[in-house]
Amino acid sequence: MSQRLGRVTRVSVLAERFDSKDAFLADAQRYRRELMAHCYRMTGSLHDAEDLVQETYLRAWKSYEGFQGRSSIRTWLYRIATNTCLTALDGRARRPLPSGLGAPSSDPTADIAEHHEITWLEPLPDSPREHPSDPSVIVASRDSVRLAFIAALQHLPPRQRAVLVMREVLQWKAAEVGEAIGASTAAVNSLLQRARAQLDEVQPSQDDDLAEPETPEAQELLAKYISAFETYDMDALVTLFTDDAIFEMPPFDGWYQGPTDIVALSKTHCPAEGPGDMRFIATTANGQPAAALYMLNRETGAHEAFQMHVLSVQSGGVSHVVAFHAGDGSFAKFGLPATL
Repeated sequence: MSQRLGRVTRVSVLAERFDSKDAFLADAQRYRRELMAHCYRMTGSLHDAEDLVQETYLRAWKSYEGFQGRSSIRTWLYRIATNTCLTALDGRARRPLPSGLGAPSSDPTADIAEHHEITWLEPLPDSPREHPSDPSVIVASRDSVRLAFIAALQHLPPRQRAVLVMREVLQWKAAEVGEAIGASTAAVNSLLQRARAQLDEVQPSQDDDLAEPETPEAQELLAKYISAFETYDMDALVTLFTDDAIFEMPPFDGWYQGPTDIVALSKTHCPAEGPGDMRFIATTANGQPAAALYMLNRETGAHEAFQMHVLSVQSGGVSHVVAFHAGDGSFAKFGLPATL
């Protein structure tokens, strides 16, 4: 009887707080950013994550009258978002980076080929309003969207991916995860064990000690990186990379390792011809330093959106760069103009 009265009381409180489904939906918007990150971890796509968050809110709005208040609104939304992602991922191929396709590093002087038929991993713009009073929360949030982690998650089947994210990132109990995805606690623990084992095989160890984007070291290296490209100083560029640095640029399927090969790639295939052809805007993506590249269009005289370079910065230099093609209005998602 007391449990029933408690449940009725919680529902009554919710009814008083949200006098309509629209009022509930308006209040639930405060969780949009974290739900976006959750759906991004599940899918590896900003565009898909945006659609899935919209679907999550639509499903929540439609089923709100059945919400009994046994969990928080936030937990309830995460359950809906997770199952929405699992439905969307059914039968879909994973989103890789070129270095995750299983091929060896490429010859930087060989021809390069675009592969738009592959659904590539996409970058995630950082929130401009992360709470500065709790650095530990910021770091944990950034770690969970690092490119290396998101790329590694793509190797997991969707249910393993969901369990790992909910247990390791959201810190849910196994029983809570099981209730959310319709599995027993034993099944959740088994899925988590397999996911951890698979992740240990594919996640690179070189990204364990990345510098935070606001640290002096990261900012200095990003500034030098931008300057080397803008002045077309390849001798300066080669000194910025670690010995085993990786450079890749989806939708091209090749990846390149080592400072010499990276610079040779730039000299061979970059459309820039000299100083001034490239301009950059420093930003952040996936909790990492990033630089938006604008390439000179010689016909119009304008610098146009070209690539988003997301850097992994460590004590020895730049260890990894993913140069994402600036397509489908991706610069606008970062609050950046299409031309300079």
